[in-house]
Amino acid sequence: MAEPEPAAQDKGRGLRRRKFLTFLVAAPTLTVAGRFGFDALTEASAVPSLPSLEEVADLGEVIRLASMPTTHLMVLEVTEDTRVRFELPRVEVGQGISTSIAMVLAEEMDARLDDVDVELADSRPALHFNQITAASTTMRVLWDPVRRMAADARARLVNAAAKQWDLPAERLTTNDSAVHAPDGRTLSYGELSAAAREESGNGEPKPASEYTVVGTPVTRTDARDVVTGKARYAMDLNIEGALPTVVARPPTINGTVGAVDDAKARAMPGVVAVTEIPTGVAVSAETFYDAIRAKDALEISWNPGPIDNVSDSDIRKKLKNASHPLAAPKLRGRHLDASFDFAFVNHAPMEVESAVASVPGDGTAEVWMPSQTPIWAQGAIATELGLSRDAVAVHVTRAGGSFGRRLFADVGLEAARVSQAIGRPVKLMRTREDDMKHGRMRPAYHQKIRASYTKGEVLSFEHRVTGVGLDFDHGLGEALTSTLAQTVEGGASQYYFTASQSMPYHVGIVNHTLQEVRLDIPTSSFRSVFSGTVRAAEEVIMDELAERMGKDPLEFRRQVAKADSGKAVLTKVAEVAGWGRKLPPGHALGVGYHSEYRSHAACVVEINATDKANPRVTKAFIAADVGQVVNPKGLEAQLMGATMDGIATILQAGVHIDNGAVRESSYGDYHWTKQGDSPTRFEVHLIRTDWEPGGAGELALPAAAGAVANAYARATGTRPRSFPINH
Repeated sequence: MAEPEPAAQDKGRGLRRRKFLTFLVAAPTLTVAGRFGFDALTEASAVPSLPSLEEVADLGEVIRLASMPTTHLMVLEVTEDTRVRFELPRVEVGQGISTSIAMVLAEEMDARLDDVDVELADSRPALHFNQITAASTTMRVLWDPVRRMAADARARLVNAAAKQWDLPAERLTTNDSAVHAPDGRTLSYGELSAAAREESGNGEPKPASEYTVVGTPVTRTDARDVVTGKARYAMDLNIEGALPTVVARPPTINGTVGAVDDAKARAMPGVVAVTEIPTGVAVSAETFYDAIRAKDALEISWNPGPIDNVSDSDIRKKLKNASHPLAAPKLRGRHLDASFDFAFVNHAPMEVESAVASVPGDGTAEVWMPSQTPIWAQGAIATELGLSRDAVAVHVTRAGGSFGRRLFADVGLEAARVSQAIGRPVKLMRTREDDMKHGRMRPAYHQKIRASYTKGEVLSFEHRVTGVGLDFDHGLGEALTSTLAQTVEGGASQYYFTASQSMPYHVGIVNHTLQEVRLDIPTSSFRSVFSGTVRAAEEVIMDELAERMGKDPLEFRRQVAKADSGKAVLTKVAEVAGWGRKLPPGHALGVGYHSEYRSHAACVVEINATDKANPRVTKAFIAADVGQVVNPKGLEAQLMGATMDGIATILQAGVHIDNGAVRESSYGDYHWTKQGDSPTRFEVHLIRTDWEPGGAGELALPAAAGAVANAYARATGTRPRSFPINH
């Protein structure tokens, strides 16, 4: 595809807002590149590294294995009005999986895409570990079973038509949601649906060479509903009698209620109930306006939280003191030691945490909420309410973002507690400040690396990671530990680290270790989990090793990359970004590469750091190999979003802890990458492959984070060691 033309600029004023918005949407281009030979690539000059667990049996394979026993329980239905209906045992958080699954179904059934309805399934304990949305595994896990289900459904429809027409099934064809006979007769899938229920099917999925839907760029099937407000989130549900509810929360993390004077609040217009719960004091009223006003009128004395005297500097000190010393031998003048610190990061999804709950007092309960782990949420809510799990229904709603935040059921638990206490349905919403000051966060980390090298070769690479404990007390953690042949020392967190972290380069003997410091701070997996910090730090070291050995950083990576796919994406991104071109002072290119989820991504960014306090990534280029691409347009959006996250977490987005309290309160002081910080040129280039899909949702973040850190270092002549750089 042609390069995008730059947006017009107003002289002396830069891009106007309307033109900027147009450019930001129009600029990304998607080109699909064929595989090319590697004859021109320099052979690796490095000591080979042994394969890690991630390279042999990665986390996605473990989750796929845990999901397999119940894939046959997924629901696919063809209705009499020719609707193909599928209950998706995952949550749509904006990543576009509803569209991708609809495309797979349309492809294998030869149905019109507009005839396919993908609905989010309610919590179904029978699905066991097959109802978890995490670790970029949705397409990896569902690709084969959904294709086979659809192929079987198509075969049954064909068999039903063959019986009705008294024709051999092999003479019939399918397209446009109908079966066609050689003489021109046609039966729609709706007309055949009843008869097809009595037929058996043993259809074979299509080979990639026959795809007409999969692999083509498609706008999200729910895009119009989302932008017009028709899409329904938890707070949009009209549950009869549900009272708007907000919670007054302590000033510090995990503080508790001491005493409450609620007389003024109860006397205010619209107030129905004031309820003390473990996380604060809930106010339920006729409107959210009434509830928020009454909440502010509460007079509460708070007990201190468990870290009230702890601040960022104390946490950094604890992590450094807990970190084990580097053990690899130092080669005289031939080793590189470096330490890195990463701040806490809030998930900050656009949709604040919300849930609707109805606990009528008859031994049942219903909760409506976006959940990545609804079966676990169902069990946790049942335990909290003193009910059996089967008496609790969790209805999964779409979410306006997640990035790992919806793994936990915190807000669903709060809503259920309040509803049970007052005997009325409630619609509980956290404010943005609630989410920032009391939401879960990516842990803070201290990391140490020692790389030894000689004569242009890296001999060893030791990486010690020490972080605040990452909470895995949800369904994913259980899935990981229960599928292992033996108990994992250190539990799910240690296993996740081991099964997800690998060095994608030949750098001799590699040693990754994780240590965790337990603090009473709410944490949760953040997009790319450990890789967002671990691989970012390693990509910084790769640049510095290249400099010490007198090599170009991108060419050095190509020489030592383990996988041909890694060499391919690095070659492609170098080509499209114009790697090596001369830039003015304060500007620079940076490169990063990441391999995980059976996928590969390389990123080159161009940065303007003439103002070190306000650096701006002006251009971003991504080359990726993710196996079979279902929806190139959706993949482009995923890679773009992860790149924005990489920019944010390296340059400016982090959470401060001051004497047990989170300093930030909203997007005004939590500096995520906004439109004005986004690259005005962004390109995605895909390497065409036809093996099964790899993971993509988190893939670009570590590559982009490394690229941004390296570009900043080259532009400023500094070596950043603490992130975000401008915290």
